[in-house]
Amino acid sequence: MLIDARRSILVLVDLQTRLYAAMTPCSPNFLARILLLARAAHTLDIPMVATRQYPRGLGPLLPELAAVLPGSTPTFDKMTFSCGADPVIGKALEGDRDQIVLAGIETHVCVLQTALDLKERGRPVYVVPDACASRLPDDHHQALARMGQEGVRQASVESTIFEWLRDATHPCFRDLAREIRDLPKSAPAS
Repeated sequence: MLIDARRSILVLVDLQTRLYAAMTPCSPNFLARILLLARAAHTLDIPMVATRQYPRGLGPLLPELAAVLPGSTPTFDKMTFSCGADPVIGKALEGDRDQIVLAGIETHVCVLQTALDLKERGRPVYVVPDACASRLPDDHHQALARMGQEGVRQASVESTIFEWLRDATHPCFRDLAREIRDLPKSAPAS
């Protein structure tokens, strides 16, 4: 049941400027956790996919996120709420890496529908609650509870990174452990 770096793909859902602005109660802790998760995935050679929901209305990816994503990171525009319901994104998530690690916004809409859709297709799905947000805390918490009831696994940013590392002898352990230590101490408001 551990998240395996060799089997993982990180899906960053709709981390866009206008959508993020509506999540301000959870900033800056939320953004720090998202950026750390993306940097860790890049450091550990874990592929990433980013999505943008209706970018004309909700804006581009957050510039802070775009700055840490490798240039080869596929970024898909979508109108479906579930990333898996979009045929192009669904195709990008196929392959040898079967564990889907989800982070993004909003927890109760696109993250929830993506998680349930991919779980229904038999994929192991892991949602990172402290790297997800909704405008209203109740929506965030209810979505996490529902995903848990449906068998979607959850792991914090810190837990996910340590599972990817597996042990303290990993060559990236010291650098990533330092970044984890330097995260803001309080949990996101959502």
